[in-house]
Amino acid sequence: MAAFSKDNSSCKYNRTCKIRISMSVLKGITLEEEMKKNPQLKLSDVQSLREWCEKQPHLPKIEDSFLALFLHSNYYQMEPTKNTIENYYTTRTHLPDIFCNRDSLQEKGLQQNFKTLAIFPLNGLTKDGYKMLFATLLESDPSSYNQNNSSKHTLMLIDVHLLLDGTNNGYVFIIDASKFSFGHIARSNLLGIKNHLYYIQEAAPIRLKETHIINAAPAAELLLNMGKPFMKSELIDTIHFHSSLESLSKYIPVDALPNETGGKAGSVHKLAEIQEKKFKDHREWFLLDESTRRVNEALRIGKSKTVNDLFGIEGNFKKLDID
Repeated sequence: MAAFSKDNSSCKYNRTCKIRISMSVLKGITLEEEMKKNPQLKLSDVQSLREWCEKQPHLPKIEDSFLALFLHSNYYQMEPTKNTIENYYTTRTHLPDIFCNRDSLQEKGLQQNFKTLAIFPLNGLTKDGYKMLFATLLESDPSSYNQNNSSKHTLMLIDVHLLLDGTNNGYVFIIDASKFSFGHIARSNLLGIKNHLYYIQEAAPIRLKETHIINAAPAAELLLNMGKPFMKSELIDTIHFHSSLESLSKYIPVDALPNETGGKAGSVHKLAEIQEKKFKDHREWFLLDESTRRVNEALRIGKSKTVNDLFGIEGNFKKLDID
């Protein structure tokens, strides 16, 4: 995976900034709305964070509503918030495989992934007030699976959800692994797993509370074991495997699940189509994100960062050999 050049030209939309954006489709939740939702969110903290960002010339301009997201995800601690902001924009700059070419109307690989992977929010909340996100493979044939596109697809969902809904008490992922096989493992690579987990743990402005895996075959457990060296113990402790809906019901309202997994929310394909439309509705937000919301390493105070500074040498994680 090549590092971005100083002009961030690895993203094709960054080769020109002459993208005409209809601002009406880019409006998400506002700072005022966030302050009503979160009594702990102080305008003085947002202002202090804004002043700090303005002293970091390599960072892009960051909306106040996004500063609120970063503060909330770090429980309003200033120094951890600064680290998350730095990691968020630097990681998204140096991982073009998953943060570039996210045009849902033009990118063939992404469009194929919409047919391969379903990932969407579920209605309602858990008993602890957490938002629920559901994921499952639509195709059992491993030849249709692309790890980078699946990661891109997943992180696009988080982006849209944060834009529209802003902060929340936490996220719970529910993964139906019934169609995941050793053939999918063979099409995975450790570097991609490592990069995805780094972003989730160090850069994503979310509070990830739980991950629940249902209908898990041995391949799903192998994938988890592959990822464990790159996971903090706190993250590992939030992962639960379930052999029945009764076990899962202790954590989430199972009626919120798609029909195919024992719930009453509707079909997986219909729910996936609704989410795909949201991606298309916010296409221009993704174009703007690629063209303007990246770091400029030429302006960084001190030594510029490369992909190897963040993730180590790519050559150590080329491919897996599966017998």
